[in-house]
Amino acid sequence: MLLDRVVQLKCGVKHDPWGKKGKASLAGHLWAQTESTGVKEDETYSEMWMGTYPTVPARLLATGETLEHFLKRKPEVVGDSVRRRFQTGLPFLPKVLSFDKALPLQVHPDKRLSEQLNLKDPDQFGDPNHKPEIAVALSEFELFAGFKPLADIEALMAIKPLDQFVPAHSTFDDDLLRRICRILLELPPETVSETVSAVLSLPAESFPPEHRYVPGLIERLSKQYTESDNGALVAVLLMNYMTLQPGGAVCVPADSIHAYLRGDILECMARSDNVLATGFCPRPTRNNVELFTRALSFKPHGPDEAKLGQKKSERGELGRTIEYAPPFSEFNVLATVLKGGEEERQKPIAGPSIVVVTRGNGEMIVNGQNKLGMHEGSVFFVGEGVPIELVSRDGMQVFRPYAE
Repeated sequence: MLLDRVVQLKCGVKHDPWGKKGKASLAGHLWAQTESTGVKEDETYSEMWMGTYPTVPARLLATGETLEHFLKRKPEVVGDSVRRRFQTGLPFLPKVLSFDKALPLQVHPDKRLSEQLNLKDPDQFGDPNHKPEIAVALSEFELFAGFKPLADIEALMAIKPLDQFVPAHSTFDDDLLRRICRILLELPPETVSETVSAVLSLPAESFPPEHRYVPGLIERLSKQYTESDNGALVAVLLMNYMTLQPGGAVCVPADSIHAYLRGDILECMARSDNVLATGFCPRPTRNNVELFTRALSFKPHGPDEAKLGQKKSERGELGRTIEYAPPFSEFNVLATVLKGGEEERQKPIAGPSIVVVTRGNGEMIVNGQNKLGMHEGSVFFVGEGVPIELVSRDGMQVFRPYAE
C-alpha cells in the first residue's frame, strides 16, 4: 500500500548563538508547528533538521521512532537504486536555517580528507562522507561564497595597509591566494585589530567602485564578533559577497570556502556534518589553519559561478514545479509554489524524498485518493514510487529534496 510509504515527521531544532530569536526565526516557527511548547522569544532557533543524521534526528510524528530506524525496518521504501549507490537510507540532509549573525567561516572537507579525519578524530569528525551543499533563499539572503575573481582580489590587496600581507610572487594566482588566506588567518589578534582600524580610516575612494562596501562590511562583522576576528578580513577582502532574493540559490562544493551572513534558507547537503572553521567563532574552537587552507578549492571563483540556477521540472505535470540540480549525485531539490485554488501533480520518484511546507497550507493527495493535511512546518517522508498531488485553497510553498 503506497500510503505506508508516506509518514509525517517531527523534526529537531538547534540553538546556535548566530540563530534568529523567537518568532523572528523561520526555522523556529516551522519547528514549533509540531512542538507543543512553542518558541521562546529570548532563545535562538538556528536550524531545523529533517533527516537521519544522529546529531538531530527526525522522528515519526505518530510514534516517535527515528526516521533512520524506520528506513532500516522498511528498506523497500528507499528503493533499490539508492540503497545500492549510497548504502544508506537517506543520502542527503535537508535543513531550514535562520540567522542574523555570520555563521563560522568554513569549508566542508572532501571525501578523501573526511575519511582521514574521521579515522584520526571520530569525536570531532563523526562520519567519513563529504558535504557539498546548496542553499535556497526563503527571505533576502546575504552570504559569502567562494573567492572573488583574482583580478578583484589583486586590486584590493594592493591598497595600503593590505599590501603588506601579499608575499612577493611572479603572478597573482591561486597558489598566492592560498598563501594570503593563510597569512590573514594566522595574524595575531592585535594585528587584525590594527588592520581593521586602518581599513576603516581609509576614504571610500580608496576602494574600487564595485568594492566600496568593504569598510562598512568589515565594521559590521567586527561588531558582531570582535575587531580581532580574522574571519572579517578573509571574508570581505577575498570572498564573493552576495545578496540573493527569495528563490535564488547557491551551490557550495566540498572544500569551498563560505560563510552565511543573514537570512532564512532551505539548505540541503550530502549526509554529513563535517566542518573545518577558522573565523566567526571562538578561537579555542577553531580548526588548524594549515589544514583549512590546504583543503581549500578555488571553485567558485566569482559570484556568477557560485549561483545555482533553476529550471522547470518535468516531474511537475501541471508546470508549477521548478528544480535545483547541483553537479553532484546525492540529491536534487524540487520547489512548488501554488497560488490560491491551484494544484500540482508530481510523478513518482525512484527514491526517497522529504516534503516540507515553508509557507501557507493545503493538502497532499497520495496515489490519487488519500488526503493528508499540510500547513507551515509540515514535514513528510515520501518513499520510492509514490505519486503525489499538492492542492491549496489559500496558497502554499513546498520544497522536496530527493535522491534517485
